[in-house]
Amino acid sequence: MLRNVKIWLYLTCPDSSFTILRSHSVGFVESQHNCLLEYMPTIIALILASILVFFPGQVMLPGGGNAYAAGGTSQYKPSLSYDNAVLNGEDFSGKNLQTAVFTTAKLDDTNFAGADLTGVVISSSTLNRTNLHGANLTQGLLDQVRFVGADLSDAVFVEAMMLRSTFTDVNIAGADFTDAILGKLQQKELCQIATGVNSKTGVATRDSLGCK
Repeated sequence: MLRNVKIWLYLTCPDSSFTILRSHSVGFVESQHNCLLEYMPTIIALILASILVFFPGQVMLPGGGNAYAAGGTSQYKPSLSYDNAVLNGEDFSGKNLQTAVFTTAKLDDTNFAGADLTGVVISSSTLNRTNLHGANLTQGLLDQVRFVGADLSDAVFVEAMMLRSTFTDVNIAGADFTDAILGKLQQKELCQIATGVNSKTGVATRDSLGCK
């Protein structure tokens, strides 16, 4: 889903200060200047549009309804939408939360261990001491998320967009960031604590981050 967004980023911001992490056998792309903030609304719109195309029955409209693209049927279940929700301490471990949306949500001490969060959208939310051990956040959009004391060990962030998120005292042992989009500073900070190998993908955390 993020492949077209990445191509758009390359064409629009060829010198922007983001890092698209590639697999350990390919290397990674670095750049210095920044035009991403200007185009962030467009980036988010592209991702949400992709969700609508590929998951036509799983996009929530304002008011709680779900949008069906042409040809959509009732077999599609609406995605979970947690706008301004207080979910501190809730247990979502092992749950299927594909394409769920958490906007300005409180997720302190929330348990997402082993959950399927493929295509999740988490925006402007706090994740203090949140447990994401072994969770799958492939192709997730994590914008302005504050990870503080969170357990991200063995989680999969393949092709996740994580710009403007912050990481403080987090555990990323065994996490896989292959093809994730991170800021240069984010990558540098995460490389300082990167250890381990992901149990599902077999990719070393340092390799997935392109650490030197």
